[in-house]
Amino acid sequence: MKNILKLATAFMLCLAPALLKAQIYVPDKVIPLPGDGGYDYLAIDEANNRLYVSHGTAVNVIDLATEKSIGMIGDMKGVHGIAIDNKLNRGFISDGRANAAVAFDLKTLKIIETIALTAVNGPDAIMYDPFSDRVFTFCGESNNAAVIDPKTMKQVGTVALAGGPEFAVSDGKGRIYNNLEDKNSMDVIDAKTMKVLKNFSLNPCGGPTGLALDAQNKRLFTVCRENKGLSVVDETSGKVIATVPIGAGVDAVAYDPATKLIFASNGDGTTTIIKQKTADDYVVVQTLKTQVRAKTLALDTKTHKIYLSVADMVAGTRNAVPGTFKVLVFKME
Repeated sequence: MKNILKLATAFMLCLAPALLKAQIYVPDKVIPLPGDGGYDYLAIDEANNRLYVSHGTAVNVIDLATEKSIGMIGDMKGVHGIAIDNKLNRGFISDGRANAAVAFDLKTLKIIETIALTAVNGPDAIMYDPFSDRVFTFCGESNNAAVIDPKTMKQVGTVALAGGPEFAVSDGKGRIYNNLEDKNSMDVIDAKTMKVLKNFSLNPCGGPTGLALDAQNKRLFTVCRENKGLSVVDETSGKVIATVPIGAGVDAVAYDPATKLIFASNGDGTTTIIKQKTADDYVVVQTLKTQVRAKTLALDTKTHKIYLSVADMVAGTRNAVPGTFKVLVFKME
């Protein structure tokens, strides 16, 4: 029996590397969407089971139960991100070219208010912070963030930042973490006072874009274009604990607390999938083939599916082929 146990153990040790490299995500379907123009963030409204996809001057809306297009929020100038406030049944869209945030009804998809923003320029990333009950939209052209009261739909303040902001996440306890792409660092913002408390260096990360949070282990995951890496940051100390190689042209990252998987969507036509073995130990388990310039994604933590927006490109250019915009869907095998 001892010899059998030894053989079984040896077999599992030999098999382990192969299991780590096994394909765990596979293509599921493609959701075609109407309209043309550039594309940026995706956001999921878990309460209403909807996926919002920014697209040119509009936001496409997908019912996640049927995975079909059910509407569009349009007539904007250049959309970027979408924030969800289920308490008030309102969503907020950053309209960069209009220097505004657009409030809409989550049930009817009707625009409620266009909020002109002052002392900021180029609103891009946007998020709702449940602790302060405020919406923050981050403005890369003016190195600051506009703060909106979702009840009054008025700007109530401006946060001065140490550089050009990219993605941001909230810990739900009064702290907001925001990547500064041009400074290779991260600002820690007090959501109540609207002040930067501290700044973390992300070295060796270069050009940080996407950001995700593991609240349980107090780990931040920031993806970096210049060094093609994902950096794991201790939320408390700001120390970079590990850096994992990813693909080129990364934009977004998502973390699934149930499966302990991290997804980095890369513009080179891949999504790097990383397994969190412990809070400080990470390994790449799959390089998922997607499509060139499918660089932003959203994760549905209920189904564990990932959704990436993309359009076909004219050969040799960064121009989209008209009528080819879509969302790629991948599922666990």
